[in-house]
Amino acid sequence: MQIILLERIEKLGAIGDVVTVKDGYARNFLLPNKKALRSNAANKKVFEANRAKIEADNAARRSDAQDAAKGVEGKQIVLIRQSSNAGQLYGSVAVRDVIDALQADGITNVTKAMVVLERPIKTLGLFDVKVALHPEVTVTIKVNVARSPEEAELQSQGVDVMAEMFEKDEAGFTEDYDPNAEPGEIATDAEEETAEEA
Repeated sequence: MQIILLERIEKLGAIGDVVTVKDGYARNFLLPNKKALRSNAANKKVFEANRAKIEADNAARRSDAQDAAKGVEGKQIVLIRQSSNAGQLYGSVAVRDVIDALQADGITNVTKAMVVLERPIKTLGLFDVKVALHPEVTVTIKVNVARSPEEAELQSQGVDVMAEMFEKDEAGFTEDYDPNAEPGEIATDAEEETAEEA
């Protein structure tokens, strides 16, 4: 289906571009959300007559988004989640969790549709998440997923918490070895017997 774009859409085009998209995408998303018009002679005339107003409205929304971007750009949010010893979360971090954390931090102008999360976050660590405040204004926030506020602090300083934990485990345990011990005999018992004999 051929459509006329009423706003810039990533990977499609800018305002006024006539593009061909799949029918379902146009009918179910672009047309109901007033992001495009069907491309026909009547709609082309309507668009050309209102082009200046559409572009002015877009410029106003873009400047508002650029003002809002100053408060959001580079923001770091901390999400405390339970996870396995391997760092896999019990559940996942979705767009709703990011929005709730931003709102708790006092940022109320970000909606669910603005957060671009390619896939849910399922492990501990630091993640960059894009927030599209406007089709032409995109900022990045950091999402710090940790098991405790202390771990979140370490991760924000660049420490790989999971690698640190495994290094401690490897260095922690050494077994006493007695070369003269009988099979199945515990080393501490042998030491106690030699102490008693003396």
